[in-house]
Amino acid sequence: MIIAIVQEGPVYNQLDKSLEKALDLIHLAKKNHADLIVFGESWFSGYPVWIDFCKDVNLWDHEPIKNVWSEMYRNSVDLKSADLSSFFQVLKDNKMYAVAGLNEKITSGKGNKSIYNSVLTIGPNGNILNHHRKLMPTYTEKLVYATGDGAGLNTVDTSFGRLGSLICWEHWMPLTRQAMHDQAEDLHIALWPFVKEANHLASRHYAIEGRCHVVAVGQVMQLDELPKQLEISDSISLPVNNLLLGGGSAVYAPNGDILKKAVYDSKDMIFCEIDISSNIKENMNLSVSGHYQRNDVFTLGINKMRETD
Repeated sequence: MIIAIVQEGPVYNQLDKSLEKALDLIHLAKKNHADLIVFGESWFSGYPVWIDFCKDVNLWDHEPIKNVWSEMYRNSVDLKSADLSSFFQVLKDNKMYAVAGLNEKITSGKGNKSIYNSVLTIGPNGNILNHHRKLMPTYTEKLVYATGDGAGLNTVDTSFGRLGSLICWEHWMPLTRQAMHDQAEDLHIALWPFVKEANHLASRHYAIEGRCHVVAVGQVMQLDELPKQLEISDSISLPVNNLLLGGGSAVYAPNGDILKKAVYDSKDMIFCEIDISSNIKENMNLSVSGHYQRNDVFTLGINKMRETD
């Protein structure tokens, strides 16, 4: 199978324009015979990197920050609406799977007026196969995101094997990883804003531990894409190329081998062909859900209730 990795970022905090870009990227992936296209963390409509780079983000009741958050909310995705209908339709037209990160907003019912860091797995019929909300916002993310739940800790059956995904630092949550390994993933998508060295370590470890292929997907963001209302903190040393997010997407085999070396500072779509059938031989010496597990010693319970509407 062929995977298309989108390393180009969205049009930040502009959902309509981000959708237009996503549709063009699907067509490009199709021209290159991709079976699956992957978009990084919070791709619709942009990871809020300003929480780590800008001044005064933690000030209580600070008007510029409230305005930026409200802009982020307005351009987040309401899954009860038709916000992504064109995206689903183009995937259906091209008979392509997708895994896509998004800022998800709740506009009514329990959980309303909150944003979740979410990921969707979408089938070639344009239907949502899985919907996961990040369990725990990381560090400064707690300023802008609500905590997710276990309802989306699922793999889905596809024409090429079982497909799963987690978001960013969920890859350092051992029980979360085990919940996914117990479902016999064949291909795992690891969503990051920027795949730094430690994130490659987590992604590669996941491949070895889960005996599955892993796609680590990052994205590129330039300095001038930050919200205009905010200023860079004086303590931040900017890179020479003014990239706040540098991509770094890569692909790992189930034995930890590097199938696609990390690509930095490039917005070009990345393609990688993988052989899912190569997974099974690696389970002879390690199966963390089977013969290399002690279910008589350890018990894992998972609450898969959806906490909001």
